[in-house]
Amino acid sequence: MEIKKVFVLLGHTDSETFSGALTDAYEKGARAAGHQVERINVGDLHFDPVLHKGYKVIQELEPDLKRVQETIKWADHIDIFYPNWWGTMPAYLKGMFDRMYLPGFAFRFRKESALWDKLLKGKSACVYITMNTNPLLAQFFWGDNSNEIRRNILEFAGISPVRLVKIGPVEKMAKEKLDKIITRTEEAGRNVR
Repeated sequence: MEIKKVFVLLGHTDSETFSGALTDAYEKGARAAGHQVERINVGDLHFDPVLHKGYKVIQELEPDLKRVQETIKWADHIDIFYPNWWGTMPAYLKGMFDRMYLPGFAFRFRKESALWDKLLKGKSACVYITMNTNPLLAQFFWGDNSNEIRRNILEFAGISPVRLVKIGPVEKMAKEKLDKIITRTEEAGRNVR
C-alpha cells in the first residue's frame, strides 16, 4: 500500500456532530494505516469569511488561511466532511474557500484567453456530505448539491478524481446504521485512494 499525505478537513463549525464523527473515524483509519495526516476543523480557524470588496481588493490572508493553503499544497489527497445546508456547504466553509482560493495558489488565468492553469493537479479528493434527506430524492427535487465543491472549487483547480459520498437522511437513520457508516468511513481512511 502506498503511504499518502492526507488532508482531512471538517467543514462543520461544530465538531460534536455526525460530520465530526465521520471525520474522526476517517482520520483514525488513515493514521492506523500509516498515512501522514493533517487535520483541520474549520470551526477552529480564525479569519474573516466575508469578501468585503469582492475580488477587487484581495484581503490579506490570516495565518489560519495560509495554513490551510500550505496543507492543501502538501497533501496528495484531500477529504472534506460537511452537512448540506440549504443545498450547499456551511457559510464558514464557503467563506474559507472564498478567501484563500486565489489566483497563484489554486489557479492562474491566462492573459488574452478564457482558459486558466490548474495549479493543484496531481491531487485527489473525496467529499462526504451529510443531509437530512435521502440523497436521491434531494437530487431529484433540488438538483446536484455537490457541483459547487466538486466542479467549481476542486476540479476547477485540477484536483481529480473527486469522489462524492452523500449520506442521508441522517436524522431518521437508526443508530446501528449510523455506526455502520462510521465503520465504513474508518475503513475508507485506511484505504485512501
